[in-house]
Amino acid sequence: MKINNLFAWLLIASVIGVFYIYIDQFHQKKDVPLPTQLHPEVIEKKDALVSKAAEKGIPIVITDGFRSFSEQNELYEQGRSAEGNIVTHVEGGESYHNYGLAIDFAIQLDNGQVIWDMEHDGNKNGQSDWMEVVDLAKDLGFTWGGDWMGFKDYPHLQMDFGLSIRELKNGKRPPE
Repeated sequence: MKINNLFAWLLIASVIGVFYIYIDQFHQKKDVPLPTQLHPEVIEKKDALVSKAAEKGIPIVITDGFRSFSEQNELYEQGRSAEGNIVTHVEGGESYHNYGLAIDFAIQLDNGQVIWDMEHDGNKNGQSDWMEVVDLAKDLGFTWGGDWMGFKDYPHLQMDFGLSIRELKNGKRPPE
């Protein structure tokens, strides 16, 4: 009797899941244009981050922002079919960069050299400059790729506005 009840519940859950997927196809907004630049709020917060970091004596540069799908695919091939180290685990359309919602940063030394050293303490306050920038970014509403459970993307900061990649692919966009 209990096995039959379990089977019935599994069958109902499966039917509901298939129905949801079927209905979700009709809610896709395929005609919504893809962004071609960073979202205005991301630009505002990016500029604030650069300023706030400078106030703490930490010069940073934004090394990447909006990326087209083709640019994302080129990065994805790096370390696979192209020379270089693997720097991303997602192809075009699977990154918040592709929707103008992510930036990458690095620390700039006095001599102009750009570094990705998470231990560097250029402002000599006994704290990692990198983590000071991450804290500033989080205060501004960014989430940090270093907090991800899987692949850690330490230079990555994003504002997803509560939208998943799937929703973005289906045409949902954050308000401007």
